[in-house]
Amino acid sequence: MPHNLLRGGEWVRVEAGRGAAYGVYDAEGAIAVRLYGATRPTRGWLGARVATALELRERLPDTGTDAYRLLYGEGDFLPGIVCDRYGRYAIMKRYSASLDQLLPDLAKEVGTRLKLKGVALRSEVDDEADEPQSRGLTALWGELPPPELTVSENGLRFKMDPWRGQKTGMFLDQRDNRQLVRGMAAGRSVLNLFAYHGGFSVYALAGGAASVVSVDVSRAALEAAEENVRLNDTGGEHSAMVADIFASLPVWAEAGPTHDIVVLDPPSLANASSQRRRAQRAYLKLNRDAFRLVRPGGFLLTASCTAQVTPDAFKEVVAEAARAAGVRAQVVAENGHAQDHPVPLAFPEGRYLKCLLVRVLA
Repeated sequence: MPHNLLRGGEWVRVEAGRGAAYGVYDAEGAIAVRLYGATRPTRGWLGARVATALELRERLPDTGTDAYRLLYGEGDFLPGIVCDRYGRYAIMKRYSASLDQLLPDLAKEVGTRLKLKGVALRSEVDDEADEPQSRGLTALWGELPPPELTVSENGLRFKMDPWRGQKTGMFLDQRDNRQLVRGMAAGRSVLNLFAYHGGFSVYALAGGAASVVSVDVSRAALEAAEENVRLNDTGGEHSAMVADIFASLPVWAEAGPTHDIVVLDPPSLANASSQRRRAQRAYLKLNRDAFRLVRPGGFLLTASCTAQVTPDAFKEVVAEAARAAGVRAQVVAENGHAQDHPVPLAFPEGRYLKCLLVRVLA
Protein backbone atom coordinates (compact mmCIF):
# COMPACT_ATOMS: atom_id res chain seq x y z
CA MET A 1 0.00 0.00 0.00
CA PRO A 2 1.44 3.46 -0.86
CA HIS A 3 2.68 5.39 2.16
CA ASN A 4 0.27 8.28 1.63
CA LEU A 5 -2.74 5.92 1.79
CA LEU A 6 -1.85 4.49 5.19
CA ARG A 7 -3.65 5.62 8.32
CA GLY A 8 -2.31 5.62 11.84
CA GLY A 9 -2.96 2.34 13.63
CA GLU A 10 -2.91 0.17 10.52
CA TRP A 11 -0.85 -3.01 10.52
CA VAL A 12 1.90 -3.13 7.92
CA ARG A 13 4.34 -5.82 6.84
CA VAL A 14 7.93 -4.65 6.67
CA GLU A 15 10.35 -6.65 4.54
CA ALA A 16 14.13 -6.41 4.80
CA GLY A 17 16.35 -8.86 2.97
CA ARG A 18 14.99 -12.33 3.63
CA GLY A 19 13.14 -11.33 6.77
CA ALA A 20 9.79 -9.68 7.44
CA ALA A 21 7.89 -8.40 10.45
CA TYR A 22 4.50 -6.87 11.24
CA GLY A 23 4.18 -3.49 12.87
CA VAL A 24 1.78 -0.66 13.68
CA TYR A 25 2.00 2.39 11.45
CA ASP A 26 2.11 5.83 13.09
CA ALA A 27 1.15 8.66 10.75
CA GLU A 28 2.22 11.47 13.11
CA GLY A 29 5.04 10.40 15.40
CA ALA A 30 8.80 10.31 14.88
CA ILE A 31 8.70 6.49 14.74
CA ALA A 32 6.84 5.48 11.60
CA VAL A 33 6.42 1.78 12.42
CA ARG A 34 6.72 -0.14 15.68
CA LEU A 35 7.52 -3.76 14.93
CA TYR A 36 5.80 -6.50 16.92
CA GLY A 37 6.92 -9.77 15.38
CA ALA A 38 7.03 -12.12 12.43
CA THR A 39 3.27 -12.65 12.57
CA ARG A 40 0.45 -10.19 13.08
CA PRO A 41 -0.43 -10.18 16.80
CA THR A 42 -3.63 -11.87 17.93
CA ARG A 43 -5.29 -11.75 21.35
CA GLY A 44 -3.57 -15.02 22.23
CA TRP A 45 -0.22 -13.63 21.10
CA LEU A 46 -0.66 -10.56 23.31
CA GLY A 47 -1.63 -12.78 26.24
CA ALA A 48 1.54 -14.82 25.81
CA ARG A 49 3.67 -11.65 25.79
CA VAL A 50 1.99 -10.45 28.99
CA ALA A 51 2.45 -13.85 30.65
CA THR A 52 6.17 -13.82 29.82
CA ALA A 53 6.54 -10.30 31.20
CA LEU A 54 4.70 -11.09 34.45
CA GLU A 55 6.82 -14.21 34.96
CA LEU A 56 9.91 -12.00 35.23
CA ARG A 57 8.27 -10.00 38.03
CA GLU A 58 6.50 -12.80 39.91
CA ARG A 59 8.89 -12.78 42.90
CA LEU A 60 8.80 -9.04 43.51
CA PRO A 61 5.77 -9.19 45.87
CA ASP A 62 7.83 -11.54 48.09
CA THR A 63 10.24 -8.63 48.71
CA GLY A 64 7.48 -6.47 50.21
CA THR A 65 6.97 -4.67 46.89
CA ASP A 66 3.64 -4.01 45.20
CA ALA A 67 4.72 -1.04 43.05
CA TYR A 68 6.75 -2.00 40.00
CA ARG A 69 6.80 -2.03 36.20
CA LEU A 70 4.75 -4.77 34.59
CA LEU A 71 5.32 -4.01 30.91
CA TYR A 72 8.36 -2.11 29.66
CA GLY A 73 7.67 -1.39 26.01
CA GLU A 74 10.46 -2.65 23.77
CA GLY A 75 12.02 -4.32 26.81
CA ASP A 76 9.09 -6.76 26.93
CA PHE A 77 8.67 -6.80 23.14
CA LEU A 78 5.55 -4.60 23.30
CA PRO A 79 6.89 -1.41 21.69
CA GLY A 80 5.49 1.93 22.76
CA ILE A 81 3.50 0.66 25.77
CA VAL A 82 4.37 0.66 29.47
CA CYS A 83 2.28 -0.49 32.41
CA ASP A 84 3.05 -0.07 36.11
CA ARG A 85 1.49 -1.76 39.09
CA TYR A 86 0.45 0.21 42.19
CA GLY A 87 -1.08 -2.18 44.69
CA ARG A 88 -4.42 -3.43 43.34
CA TYR A 89 -4.32 -1.11 40.33
CA ALA A 90 -2.21 -0.73 37.19
CA ILE A 91 -1.53 2.41 35.16
CA MET A 92 -0.80 2.08 31.46
CA LYS A 93 0.81 4.63 29.19
CA ARG A 94 1.23 4.50 25.44
CA TYR A 95 3.52 6.69 23.34
CA SER A 96 1.34 6.81 20.23
CA ALA A 97 -2.40 6.87 19.67
CA SER A 98 -1.83 4.33 16.90
CA LEU A 99 -1.43 1.69 19.63
CA ASP A 100 -4.87 2.25 21.18
CA GLN A 101 -6.27 -0.87 19.51
CA LEU A 102 -3.97 -3.05 21.62
CA LEU A 103 -4.72 -1.53 25.01
CA PRO A 104 -8.04 -3.17 25.96
CA ASP A 105 -6.69 -6.70 25.43
CA LEU A 106 -3.45 -5.92 27.24
CA ALA A 107 -5.33 -4.33 30.16
CA LYS A 108 -7.64 -7.34 30.45
CA GLU A 109 -4.66 -9.72 30.45
CA VAL A 110 -2.84 -7.74 33.15
CA GLY A 111 -5.91 -7.20 35.30
CA THR A 112 -7.20 -10.76 35.26
CA ARG A 113 -3.82 -12.44 35.66
CA LEU A 114 -2.92 -10.32 38.70
CA LYS A 115 -6.48 -10.12 40.08
CA LEU A 116 -6.39 -6.33 40.16
CA LYS A 117 -9.26 -3.94 40.77
CA GLY A 118 -8.60 -1.89 37.68
CA VAL A 119 -6.25 -0.95 34.85
CA ALA A 120 -6.31 2.65 33.62
CA LEU A 121 -4.72 4.60 30.78
CA ARG A 122 -2.77 7.71 31.74
CA SER A 123 -3.36 10.65 29.41
CA GLU A 124 -0.37 11.76 27.38
CA VAL A 125 1.37 14.80 28.83
CA ASP A 126 4.81 16.35 28.67
CA ASP A 127 6.57 15.04 31.77
CA GLU A 128 9.45 17.46 31.18
CA ALA A 129 7.28 20.59 31.10
CA ASP A 130 8.21 23.35 33.54
CA GLU A 131 4.66 23.86 34.75
CA PRO A 132 2.38 21.19 36.24
CA GLN A 133 -0.29 19.98 33.87
CA SER A 134 -3.61 18.35 34.53
CA ARG A 135 -3.47 14.62 34.04
CA GLY A 136 -6.30 12.21 33.60
CA LEU A 137 -7.03 8.51 33.68
CA THR A 138 -9.36 6.49 31.50
CA ALA A 139 -10.56 3.08 32.64
CA LEU A 140 -9.42 0.28 30.33
CA TRP A 141 -10.51 -2.62 32.53
CA GLY A 142 -12.22 -2.62 35.92
CA GLU A 143 -12.43 0.52 38.05
CA LEU A 144 -10.39 3.71 38.26
CA PRO A 145 -7.97 4.14 41.19
CA PRO A 146 -8.54 6.75 43.88
CA PRO A 147 -6.46 9.96 43.82
CA GLU A 148 -4.17 8.62 46.53
CA LEU A 149 -2.75 5.15 47.07
CA THR A 150 -0.34 3.75 49.65
CA VAL A 151 2.05 1.25 48.09
CA SER A 152 5.02 -0.76 49.32
CA GLU A 153 8.59 -1.00 48.06
CA ASN A 154 11.04 -3.31 49.79
CA GLY A 155 8.85 -3.17 52.89
CA LEU A 156 8.70 0.63 52.96
CA ARG A 157 5.47 2.52 52.37
CA PHE A 158 4.87 5.43 50.03
CA LYS A 159 1.85 7.53 49.19
CA MET A 160 1.44 8.24 45.50
CA ASP A 161 -1.01 9.98 43.18
CA PRO A 162 -1.76 7.93 40.05
CA TRP A 163 -3.63 10.89 38.55
CA ARG A 164 -1.02 13.64 38.84
CA GLY A 165 2.29 12.10 39.94
CA GLN A 166 5.29 12.05 37.60
CA LYS A 167 5.40 9.34 34.90
CA THR A 168 2.61 6.91 35.91
CA GLY A 169 2.70 8.09 39.53
CA MET A 170 6.17 7.22 40.86
CA PHE A 171 9.76 6.77 39.69
CA LEU A 172 10.00 2.99 39.90
CA ASP A 173 13.28 2.48 38.05
CA GLN A 174 15.52 3.52 40.98
CA ARG A 175 14.23 0.88 43.40
CA ASP A 176 17.47 -1.15 43.50
CA ASN A 177 19.59 1.97 43.82
CA ARG A 178 17.48 3.23 46.71
CA GLN A 179 18.05 -0.13 48.38
CA LEU A 180 21.79 0.32 47.81
CA VAL A 181 21.70 3.59 49.76
CA ARG A 182 19.69 1.92 52.51
CA GLY A 183 22.41 -0.65 53.02
CA MET A 184 25.19 1.91 53.51
CA ALA A 185 23.42 4.77 55.33
CA ALA A 186 23.80 3.66 58.97
CA GLY A 187 25.11 6.48 61.14
CA ARG A 188 25.76 8.74 58.16
CA SER A 189 24.51 12.16 57.13
CA VAL A 190 22.78 12.17 53.74
CA LEU A 191 21.98 14.96 51.29
CA ASN A 192 19.30 14.03 48.75
CA LEU A 193 19.31 16.41 45.79
CA PHE A 194 16.30 16.50 43.43
CA ALA A 195 14.51 14.58 46.16
CA TYR A 196 11.00 14.69 44.63
CA HIS A 197 8.80 12.59 46.99
CA GLY A 198 11.75 11.48 49.11
CA GLY A 199 12.39 7.92 47.90
CA PHE A 200 16.12 7.97 48.61
CA SER A 201 15.49 9.87 51.85
CA VAL A 202 13.07 7.26 53.21
CA TYR A 203 15.45 4.43 52.31
CA ALA A 204 18.42 6.20 53.93
CA LEU A 205 16.49 6.75 57.15
CA ALA A 206 15.31 3.13 57.09
CA GLY A 207 18.96 2.15 56.84
CA GLY A 208 19.81 4.04 60.02
CA ALA A 209 21.01 7.39 58.67
CA ALA A 210 21.69 9.89 61.43
CA SER A 211 20.28 12.74 59.35
CA VAL A 212 18.84 13.34 55.89
CA VAL A 213 18.26 16.61 54.07
CA SER A 214 15.87 16.48 51.10
CA VAL A 215 16.23 19.27 48.54
CA ASP A 216 13.90 20.02 45.63
CA VAL A 217 12.59 23.05 43.78
CA SER A 218 9.00 21.95 44.40
CA ARG A 219 7.52 22.68 47.82
CA ALA A 220 4.62 20.31 47.10
CA ALA A 221 7.05 17.50 46.31
CA LEU A 222 8.89 18.07 49.58
CA GLU A 223 5.64 18.07 51.53
CA ALA A 224 4.97 14.64 50.03
CA ALA A 225 8.51 13.59 50.98
CA GLU A 226 7.95 14.61 54.59
CA GLU A 227 4.68 12.69 54.63
CA ASN A 228 6.45 9.57 53.33
CA VAL A 229 9.09 9.92 56.03
CA ARG A 230 6.37 10.14 58.70
CA LEU A 231 4.54 7.19 57.17
CA ASN A 232 7.55 4.94 57.78
CA ASP A 233 8.53 6.26 61.22
CA THR A 234 12.13 5.17 60.71
CA GLY A 235 13.85 7.47 63.19
CA GLY A 236 16.72 9.75 62.32
CA GLU A 237 16.51 13.46 61.65
CA HIS A 238 14.87 14.63 58.42
CA SER A 239 14.63 18.15 57.06
CA ALA A 240 13.42 19.55 53.75
CA MET A 241 14.77 22.51 51.81
CA VAL A 242 13.17 24.25 48.85
CA ALA A 243 15.90 25.37 46.46
CA ASP A 244 16.84 25.64 42.80
CA ILE A 245 19.65 23.11 42.88
CA PHE A 246 21.19 24.28 39.60
CA ALA A 247 21.63 27.76 41.07
CA SER A 248 22.34 26.85 44.70
CA LEU A 249 24.73 23.91 44.38
CA PRO A 250 27.77 25.97 43.23
CA VAL A 251 27.30 28.26 46.22
CA TRP A 252 27.01 25.39 48.70
CA ALA A 253 30.08 23.71 47.20
CA GLU A 254 32.22 26.72 48.10
CA ALA A 255 31.75 25.87 51.79
CA GLY A 256 33.39 22.46 51.35
CA PRO A 257 32.34 18.95 52.47
CA THR A 258 29.15 18.75 54.52
CA HIS A 259 27.75 15.19 54.16
CA ASP A 260 28.81 11.55 54.17
CA ILE A 261 26.51 10.58 51.29
CA VAL A 262 25.22 12.82 48.53
CA VAL A 263 22.50 11.56 46.19
CA LEU A 264 22.33 13.38 42.86
CA ASP A 265 19.33 12.24 40.78
CA PRO A 266 18.28 15.08 38.43
CA PRO A 267 15.47 14.88 35.90
CA SER A 268 16.24 14.20 32.24
CA LEU A 269 18.38 17.00 30.83
CA ALA A 270 17.80 16.38 27.12
CA ASN A 271 14.79 15.56 24.97
CA ALA A 272 16.70 15.13 21.68
CA SER A 273 20.17 14.18 20.50
CA SER A 274 20.79 17.83 19.57
CA GLN A 275 20.72 18.65 23.30
CA ARG A 276 23.27 15.99 24.27
CA ARG A 277 26.28 18.29 24.65
CA ARG A 278 24.29 20.76 26.73
CA ALA A 279 23.17 17.91 29.00
CA GLN A 280 26.74 16.66 29.42
CA ARG A 281 27.91 20.14 30.42
CA ALA A 282 25.12 20.33 32.99
CA TYR A 283 26.04 16.90 34.40
CA LEU A 284 29.67 18.01 34.64
CA LYS A 285 28.81 21.07 36.70
CA LEU A 286 26.32 19.25 38.94
CA ASN A 287 28.69 16.38 39.69
CA ARG A 288 31.70 18.65 40.22
CA ASP A 289 29.86 20.58 42.90
CA ALA A 290 28.28 17.46 44.40
CA PHE A 291 31.75 15.90 44.78
CA ARG A 292 32.84 18.96 46.77
CA LEU A 293 30.04 18.36 49.29
CA VAL A 294 31.12 14.78 50.12
CA ARG A 295 33.34 14.27 53.15
CA PRO A 296 36.52 12.23 52.54
CA GLY A 297 35.65 8.54 52.68
CA GLY A 298 32.03 9.27 51.84
CA PHE A 299 30.01 8.49 48.75
CA LEU A 300 28.33 10.19 45.82
CA LEU A 301 25.46 8.30 44.24
CA THR A 302 24.95 9.99 40.91
CA ALA A 303 22.39 9.13 38.26
CA SER A 304 21.34 10.11 34.76
CA CYS A 305 18.00 9.25 33.18
CA THR A 306 18.87 11.14 29.99
CA ALA A 307 18.59 8.55 27.23
CA GLN A 308 20.72 10.64 24.86
CA VAL A 309 23.75 10.30 27.19
CA THR A 310 25.28 6.81 26.95
CA PRO A 311 26.64 4.91 29.98
CA ASP A 312 30.23 5.41 28.77
CA ALA A 313 29.67 9.11 28.15
CA PHE A 314 28.15 9.53 31.61
CA LYS A 315 31.12 7.81 33.27
CA GLU A 316 33.48 10.10 31.36
CA VAL A 317 31.58 13.15 32.55
CA VAL A 318 31.64 11.97 36.18
CA ALA A 319 35.38 11.27 35.93
CA GLU A 320 35.96 14.75 34.54
CA ALA A 321 33.83 16.20 37.33
CA ALA A 322 35.97 14.45 39.96
CA ARG A 323 39.12 15.94 38.42
CA ALA A 324 37.54 19.38 38.36
CA ALA A 325 36.54 19.00 42.02
CA GLY A 326 40.09 17.96 42.96
CA VAL A 327 39.13 14.62 44.53
CA ARG A 328 40.19 11.02 44.00
CA ALA A 329 37.23 8.80 43.25
CA GLN A 330 36.50 5.09 42.99
CA VAL A 331 33.46 3.56 41.31
CA VAL A 332 32.26 0.88 43.72
CA ALA A 333 28.94 0.07 41.99
CA GLU A 334 27.54 0.67 38.53
CA ASN A 335 23.82 0.05 38.12
CA GLY A 336 20.95 0.71 35.77
CA HIS A 337 17.25 0.10 36.13
CA ALA A 338 15.69 -2.36 38.50
CA GLN A 339 15.01 -5.84 37.09
CA ASP A 340 11.48 -4.94 36.06
CA HIS A 341 12.99 -2.73 33.32
CA PRO A 342 14.64 -5.40 31.12
CA VAL A 343 16.68 -4.33 28.09
CA PRO A 344 16.78 -6.54 24.96
CA LEU A 345 20.26 -7.29 23.66
CA ALA A 346 19.16 -5.95 20.27
CA PHE A 347 17.93 -2.65 21.78
CA PRO A 348 20.68 -1.24 24.04
CA GLU A 349 19.05 2.21 23.75
CA GLY A 350 16.46 0.89 26.19
CA ARG A 351 18.93 1.34 29.02
CA TYR A 352 18.31 5.00 29.73
CA LEU A 353 19.14 4.96 33.47
CA LYS A 354 22.76 5.12 34.57
CA CYS A 355 23.70 5.11 38.25
CA LEU A 356 27.20 5.21 39.76
CA LEU A 357 28.13 4.81 43.42
CA VAL A 358 31.44 6.62 43.80
CA ARG A 359 33.68 6.64 46.85
CA VAL A 360 35.25 10.06 47.37
CA LEU A 361 38.77 10.43 48.74
CA ALA A 362 40.71 13.60 49.54
